[in-house]
Amino acid sequence: MNHSNKNPFKGRQFTAEIILWAVRWYLQFPISYRDLECMLADRGVQVDHTTVFRWIQAYAPELNKRTRPHLRMTNGSWRVDETYIRVKGKWVYLYRAVDAAGQTIDFLLSPKRDAAAARRFFRKALKQPHTVNPRTITVDKNAAYPIAANAMKQSGELWRFAKLRQVKFLNNIVEQDHRRIKRLVRPGLGLKTFVTASRTIAGYEVMAMIRKDQIVSAPANDMKAQRDFIAALFSTAA
Repeated sequence: MNHSNKNPFKGRQFTAEIILWAVRWYLQFPISYRDLECMLADRGVQVDHTTVFRWIQAYAPELNKRTRPHLRMTNGSWRVDETYIRVKGKWVYLYRAVDAAGQTIDFLLSPKRDAAAARRFFRKALKQPHTVNPRTITVDKNAAYPIAANAMKQSGELWRFAKLRQVKFLNNIVEQDHRRIKRLVRPGLGLKTFVTASRTIAGYEVMAMIRKDQIVSAPANDMKAQRDFIAALFSTAA
């Protein structure tokens, strides 16, 4: 998408309002592209499910990017874990971190589960405007995490007093949070390639952040405020 272009909806056959309505609904509820096609038809809008898929591919990563600067600060107690997602018959790994309060720190879809992937995930998380260098990082028994953390301490990317704890039960909070994303992945048959999966999951994750009260101006259960916040991100009237 061309960022110099003021209107991200230019050239689209449908209005920004309809597109963002479809994108928001798809990314926060377990519905399929065909479900959404029927829901739009009910509102008098004839859209093919393949068009809805293209909207998600275009606007989910854009929504993720535009939301980042508005997220509340997370705390320095990280709970990190990875979960499996099936993409075109193969398992890939979704690295995820939440803080002690359950707020999403970051996520990364990776084809591999190793120390290099763990390090890439930590680096990505540390670059976000809503994160702090962690005091503690709670992980499972995956041997890749200590290797990644030690290498990052030596390179000065991670605070050298940060404590890595390998305690399984402390990670219940992040495992419960995985379920929110897993519930959405099932009906979505858009995970045909690694790239489409990455874009769609970025959308699921950012809508989950919004629903978890991570935006000051868009409270957790206020659908209207969330709609207005997203419309403002794309500079369109809600």
